[in-house]
Amino acid sequence: MIRYGPAGWDYADWKGIVYPDPKPKGFDPLEYLAGYFDTIEVNSTFYRPAAPTSAESWLRRVGHNPNFRFTAKLWKRFTHERKEAWTADEVAQVRAGLDPMLEAGRLGALLLQFPWSFRRNDESREWLDDLARTFTDFPLVVEVRHASWNEPAFFRALADRGIGFVNIDQPVFKDSIRPTAHVTAATGYVRVHGRNYQDWWREKAAPHERYDYLYSADELEPWAARAGEIAEDPATEEVFIVTNNHYQGKAVTNALMLQSMVEKKPVPAPEPLFERYGKILEGYAVPTAPRDA
Repeated sequence: MIRYGPAGWDYADWKGIVYPDPKPKGFDPLEYLAGYFDTIEVNSTFYRPAAPTSAESWLRRVGHNPNFRFTAKLWKRFTHERKEAWTADEVAQVRAGLDPMLEAGRLGALLLQFPWSFRRNDESREWLDDLARTFTDFPLVVEVRHASWNEPAFFRALADRGIGFVNIDQPVFKDSIRPTAHVTAATGYVRVHGRNYQDWWREKAAPHERYDYLYSADELEPWAARAGEIAEDPATEEVFIVTNNHYQGKAVTNALMLQSMVEKKPVPAPEPLFERYGKILEGYAVPTAPRDA
């Protein structure tokens, strides 16, 4: 099964673009998006561990979609703050929010996202090995951005441990990892970040500026082909296609386009989206009310 969806759902700049404005009484953006998509990547868990009550709320709000699976980014303490070893208490904080989703069968993948500065060397391999052991009971996928990891030995090591490799689209500079279609586990994963070269490395760029990019159909077609290639691999059981170019609903637009390209038919889409992106969505999506909660 291939699941498509954006990274995150709580963005003020989606008002009137993805979500209706004014919002109807009792409107819930997560419930609303789960009426169109079968996955959403939880971004907030990168900045702080989720509280168990938050996870339980998320589960209730997607309950109307039996095919829905979350993916979640691991707390940056484990991937970006590597000067000191993590503690048992920090592991417990992460597990408290993720275990409810895992136990409910709603967590499709735990994303270990490393920055470009995480290069392939003995120290980094040891850190990743320890992390994999710490969270071994989770369906793990690993994203690396530096080209030093693009080695057969690394992919074999992931396959030996049943860890999925995240195939990414990003602005490509020197030593950036290029687009791939690798399969190293039962869970296939694709993340597209946009190609905003101007702001990707700009020191003072806000997150919304870095991910402000709308893919054209021509740019997405190769990724639709890679998604199909990953899905057809004998080792693959499910694939997650996540769009992280979230600013002003571009991630939602491009996720729908990718789904349409792979499935070769127009797909249901939120009606407000067509006022901003109707031209690029033409032939790929049709305005439709979400599946009932």
